Amino acid sequence: MMQFSFSYNKKKVIQALRYHFYARKEIKFMIILVNLYAILAAILFFFKKIRPEPFVLGSFIWLLMLIAVWYILPYSIYKRSEKTFTDQFIILFTDEQIILENERGEAHWQWANFVKFIESPHFFHLYFNTKSFFLIPKEGLGDEKKQQLRTLFKLHIPT
Repeated sequence: MMQFSFSYNKKKVIQALRYHFYARKEIKFMIILVNLYAILAAILFFFKKIRPEPFVLGSFIWLLMLIAVWYILPYSIYKRSEKTFTDQFIILFTDEQIILENERGEAHWQWANFVKFIESPHFFHLYFNTKSFFLIPKEGLGDEKKQQLRTLFKLHIPT
């Protein structure tokens, strides 16, 4: 059994949300596809096989995608859940479940509720499904506690 309290740092949460989006297969595929299109359009434009419009279109799509994934998506998710991200939490890990408490109440999740976990520079991401996840900050945890959490997650959550 392990317990600790935490709160969220907005900049780190935004970075974790970016990490989540860039880790998604469809985003990776879209980035690769748009980059290939832009490179191909640049080469064909350089050799005067196409007009500049396809090259400009590829650059514009790439820029829009970057803005959407880097700014719009993370900030919209943060804004939608801002009240949660400003709370102070106490989290308790047992062999059967995770218990999360704050002044508004508590939530209990059995380990079977989680389908996977990933680790980003500042958080552990515990996924309920491909789109829904819970962030556990690493800030304030010593190396020993972080390692204990990794071991606990590997024991109870498939990767």
